[in-house]
Amino acid sequence: METRYLPNDKAYPRMNTEEMRENFLVEHLFKPGELKLLYADVDRAIVGSAVPTGTALELVGSLQEMATEVFAERREIGVINIGQGGSVTVDGTDYELEHGDALYIGKGSKQISFASKNTNQPAEYYLMSFPAHAAYPTKLIKNDEGEVEELGQADSANMRRINKLIHPGALNTCQIVMGITSLGSGQVWNTMPPHLHPRRMEIYMYYALEPKDRVFHFMGKPDEMRSLVMKNKQAVISPSWSMHSAAGTSNYTFIWGMGGENQAFADMDFIDMDTLR
Repeated sequence: METRYLPNDKAYPRMNTEEMRENFLVEHLFKPGELKLLYADVDRAIVGSAVPTGTALELVGSLQEMATEVFAERREIGVINIGQGGSVTVDGTDYELEHGDALYIGKGSKQISFASKNTNQPAEYYLMSFPAHAAYPTKLIKNDEGEVEELGQADSANMRRINKLIHPGALNTCQIVMGITSLGSGQVWNTMPPHLHPRRMEIYMYYALEPKDRVFHFMGKPDEMRSLVMKNKQAVISPSWSMHSAAGTSNYTFIWGMGGENQAFADMDFIDMDTLR
């Protein structure tokens, strides 16, 4: 597991491009046959991926970062499958996840493993985890069971479909909220005008991009913006002080995941466009 300590809102404006990427970008996810994890000091979030191409991949704890051999001893986990069909086994119970399905894994779960139905066309599990104060039941949320909201306008190139999967309207969690935002053909902007939510951090993971395409992710304080150029299946960490918005060279999809003080999806401090610099 990689450990990362992020700079604060005073330090990032002085960084060059490579330093920005080293601190905020999560590049090496979804490696075939591997379980990849990154531990960030911002709200003690863990983000990662699991791509089983042979035997099942087991999620275990870390004595260095977590002081436990059981990953979920003091944590909850959100999982969304962006690949082909697979199953996640939690304490002997198998949960079948097709493309776009989500699984919430509650605090206290002991044995967690990830498998693919067809190892030549594997499942690709995206993971987020936060510390948990209570044990809530593990629950599977199918993609068509999410709470869907349509936002944006075609003439602003920001029509998008938001599918809330792990959220207070569907199940109880301690912190974690997750879902999928999809942009239609010809739509390239997400979250513009942008917003802040100082009460929680957020991580975006962009996917469904062709190899030639890129997403230009905008972050930082509204009057001191920076950008990161991102490829398919890369994630970006947004601390609570950072705005987050993006435009792509094509339409794209991204998973958003949040943890912090407030789980209400609409808890946003919108930014006046005149303040952007």
